[in-house]
Amino acid sequence: MSDVPDNANEHCPGTQSEQAGKTSSCQGCPNQKNCASGATKAPDPAIAEIGAKLSTVKHKILVLSGKGGVGKSTFSAHLAHALANDGTKEVALLDVDICGPSIPRIMGLEGEQVHQSGSGWSPVYVEENLAVMSIGFLLRMIKQFLRDVDWGDLDYLIVDTPPGTSDEHLSIVQYLSSTHVDGAVIITTPQEVALQDVRKEIRFCQKVKLPIIGVVENMSGFVCPSCKNTSQIFPPTSGGAERMCENLKLPLLGKVPLDPRIARSCDEGKSFLNEVPDSPAAKAYHSIVQSIQDYCSNRVTDEQSTD
Repeated sequence: MSDVPDNANEHCPGTQSEQAGKTSSCQGCPNQKNCASGATKAPDPAIAEIGAKLSTVKHKILVLSGKGGVGKSTFSAHLAHALANDGTKEVALLDVDICGPSIPRIMGLEGEQVHQSGSGWSPVYVEENLAVMSIGFLLRMIKQFLRDVDWGDLDYLIVDTPPGTSDEHLSIVQYLSSTHVDGAVIITTPQEVALQDVRKEIRFCQKVKLPIIGVVENMSGFVCPSCKNTSQIFPPTSGGAERMCENLKLPLLGKVPLDPRIARSCDEGKSFLNEVPDSPAAKAYHSIVQSIQDYCSNRVTDEQSTD
């Protein structure tokens, strides 16, 4: 085997094997530590291919959370809708939540299928300027989503990720390493049990050097659609996202209150922002989206000034 070092132990599985550094024959080998860490593996050629494929996408935004059930997919969908409301922008939503893809339902695309053309897979369109690709359409690898989908020229690509800091997160960051990733939006809810997991997600981003655009506190109180009074459904016993952001020196992009009409819109595959545009939750979304747009624009300006 060409990938077996000269000083390797007998029965070496090879430095490019998935078992490199992990088998009993690797014990005591001087290369074991490097093999086990993956340092000896050749770079995945897909990374360069993905870089070329996504070179026409101006801004790439990952929506992350340390746990499930905090409304990450709901936020991703509304971020995509809000950005696409500007008819001059081309927007796409990529759903790689292997644990439970809900984007097809939220976007009103259940039962849709993707098709393959000579230039790759074609995403499903909600609007003329809003495309969707979901692992719910067909269960394939994240690598293929990034490399083989024909996105065309885009202004924004939002990636809805699985909960936690799983291998899927690491794969996404690795495969996007050859592209310009603007950063991640971290989603949480006010209670401490959610914030604990979100802190792990923040540490993950810092470890892999993924910029953090800011934090969104979802389900931040309940605003009654009739009387407009606010009630705390999930009390922020430790200060909520605001205190966490102050401690970690991260931007708090905003707080989105609970509104039963959000769930209804998602169930019906409609944009809550278009259905109830004057609600407190819709106004919170628009403020957050504006902050994200400003962040992306400033990054472009900063990069141009250093060229």
